[in-house]
Amino acid sequence: MKPIDTEQPLMAHLEELRKRLIRILIALTIVFSLCYWKSVYLFQFIKKPLILYMPPNSSLSMLKLTEGFLTELKLSFMAAVFFAMPYILYELWKFIAPGLYAHERRYVSGFVISASFLFFFGSFFCYQFVLPIAFKFFLTYATDGITANLSLTWYLSFVVKLMLGFGIVFELPVIVFFLAKIGLVTEDMLKKYRGYSIVGIFIIAAILTPPDVVSQVLMAIPLLILYELSIFVAKIFGKKKGKELSIYE
Repeated sequence: MKPIDTEQPLMAHLEELRKRLIRILIALTIVFSLCYWKSVYLFQFIKKPLILYMPPNSSLSMLKLTEGFLTELKLSFMAAVFFAMPYILYELWKFIAPGLYAHERRYVSGFVISASFLFFFGSFFCYQFVLPIAFKFFLTYATDGITANLSLTWYLSFVVKLMLGFGIVFELPVIVFFLAKIGLVTEDMLKKYRGYSIVGIFIIAAILTPPDVVSQVLMAIPLLILYELSIFVAKIFGKKKGKELSIYE
């Protein structure tokens, strides 16, 4: 009942969070240095989906003097976040682990591996399928004397926002798995709120993608499929009614 009794746990949590964030920042700094060193190759990779569909006489352009340098920095940082994601997920899990039961903490390896895999798979799916479809559609308007001169800054923002967005939304089955294991989400709940979830999915797609209908739909469709997959995940791995899990399981 004393103030110190409530303040000390809070301060301990904040101190633990600070340590985790510092470790993440150190990891990001190291990976950023490596990515900046290889930024030329990263940019060649990131612009490949566009080059395949660019009309003749079209190009990526520097509209400002510092645009090339700033684009290189932003690309290196985004790549660092991408490659360091497994470690970031690990640190986040270790931060929340003390508040979980013993049988829940044992999922740390499965969480990091599955979450990392789905993040990379979502980003790869975007790079391999979504970006080519989007560029092929939008660049069809560069005809009849219209030249597509795209800004480096705009292009990087467009590609990175989509790839990171797809990586994040592909985490849905993992999130539902753990929520279902601890009984916070059930198959019936997901089915009951399916209509609201569909509306929410399109809102999320609008937030995580550039402001155009094509990109939003390209994200919403896989997310709808993932939601249905999450219902199946909740059904298979959800906490059974009437069954209480022991802390020593």
